[in-house]
Amino acid sequence: MSQIEIRLPKMGESVTEATITNWLKSVGDKVEMDEPLVEVATDKVDNELPSEAEGTLIEILFDKDEVAQVGDVIAIISMNGSAPAPKDDAKAAPQEAAKVMETVAAAVQEVHTDIVVDKNGPSGKFYSPLVRSIAEKEGITMGELESISGSGQNARVTKKDILSYIETRGSAPSIQTTTAPVAEAKTPPPASDKKQQSHEPTMKIKAPFVPSMPGDEIIEMDRMRKLISEHMVMSKHVSPHVTSFVEADVTNIWNWRNKVKDEFKKREGENFTFTPIFIDAVAKAIKDFPNINICVDGDKIIKRKDINIGMATALPSGNLIVPVIKKADRFNLVGLAKSVNELANNARDNKLKPEDIQGGTYTITNVGTFGNVMGTPIINQPQVAILALGAIRKVPAVIETPDGDFIGIRYKMFLSHSYDHRVVDGALGGMFVKRVADYLEQFDITQTI
Repeated sequence: MSQIEIRLPKMGESVTEATITNWLKSVGDKVEMDEPLVEVATDKVDNELPSEAEGTLIEILFDKDEVAQVGDVIAIISMNGSAPAPKDDAKAAPQEAAKVMETVAAAVQEVHTDIVVDKNGPSGKFYSPLVRSIAEKEGITMGELESISGSGQNARVTKKDILSYIETRGSAPSIQTTTAPVAEAKTPPPASDKKQQSHEPTMKIKAPFVPSMPGDEIIEMDRMRKLISEHMVMSKHVSPHVTSFVEADVTNIWNWRNKVKDEFKKREGENFTFTPIFIDAVAKAIKDFPNINICVDGDKIIKRKDINIGMATALPSGNLIVPVIKKADRFNLVGLAKSVNELANNARDNKLKPEDIQGGTYTITNVGTFGNVMGTPIINQPQVAILALGAIRKVPAVIETPDGDFIGIRYKMFLSHSYDHRVVDGALGGMFVKRVADYLEQFDITQTI
C-alpha cells in the first residue's frame, strides 16, 4: 500500500514550530489534492495547510492544541484509500498496552494530585496546556520545568522536550533538601551564581480568585486574545517601563496631506494616510539614535542592523496584530504608503504570512484612531521601545513671529514613547521622541509624491 507522509512545512524565516488548532478532516475521510487539511497557528497568524496528496486520511499524529516542529510528520494519507488492517496476532497487544497505560495513569494521578503547574514560570517562560498537563500527570514540579532546556520558539518547552526529560529523569541525580548552618548561609555564592540569581524574581505573583455573580456572562478568550494577554504580562514582567511625552505641531503635514491625497488616490487607487509620514520620521530618528533599535538577551545587548518597523493594527475581532515593514528607512513616502496599505488590508482579511509579523525592531501604535489623546503602550518584546501616536487635534496655540507672538489655530498631537529602562535611560528615550517630533514639524511641504 502506498502511503504519503504529510509534514509540517516551513512557514517563514525563523518559524520552527506551529500549534495544531483544528483538523479539517477526520481519519477515514477522503482528501483531494490541495484540499485544506489542517489549520495551524504560528505566533499570531493562522494558516490552512493544503493536502499534498489525494487519498484517504488514515492517521493523525498530532492532536488539536499540540505543538509540532517544522519537518514533523503530522498525518499519513493512503493513496489506495484504506488503512492497513491489524494482524490477528497483534490485536491483543494494543489492548494490553492500553490497560497498562490506564493503570499507570491512575497510579500517577493518585500520587501527584497535589501538583498544579501554572502557565507562566517564575522566569516568565510560558508553558502550553499540553506541557502543563504532562507535567502534572508525571509529578514534575515547576522547578524541574524551569530547568528543562526548551527547543521551541523563544526557548519554549515542547511536548518532545518534556517527554525526553521524563525518559532520562530516573537516571538524574536526586535532589536532597538539607538545612544549612547559619555560618554557611552567610557564605557568598560564586560570581556565576550571583549573575544567575540577579535575573530571578524574588516572588511569584498569582492572579486573584474571581467569583462569578448573578447575571454575569462568562466569555472564553479566543486563541489570539490568550496570546496577546500572555505577551503583555510577560513584557511588563521583563521590562521596567518608562514613558516620555512630547507634543508635536503637525499643521504643515495636515495641510500638505489634504493637498496631495486626492491626486494620490486617483493615480494609485489607494488612500494616502498619515501613517507613512510617521513611519518615515521614526526611521530617521532611529538612524540618529541607533541604541533605540536594540534588544536584550540576558546580559547582552543586540544592536539591530536593519530598521524594521511594526505597526499595530486593529482586527475586526477587536484583537491587535503587528505586521512589520522591513528596512523601512529604504522606502520613500510612496513605497511606505503602499506597504502600509497592503499589510493593513491583509491583516484585516487574515491574509498575513508568518514572515509579515516577524523581525520587527521597533513598533508604533496609533491610539489616535480611537480618539485617544495619548497612551502608555506596552513594549512589544523583545524590542525595547514603542511609540503611541495620539489623535491630531485643532487647538489654540502661541505662534512666535518676528513681529511678536499671537494666538492661532494649530493641529497638534502627542507622542507617547515607552521604553525599557534596563537599557534605555530617560535621556535617550526623551531625546528620541523629541527628534521624531522635530522631523514631523520640519516636514518638507514642497515635496511631491
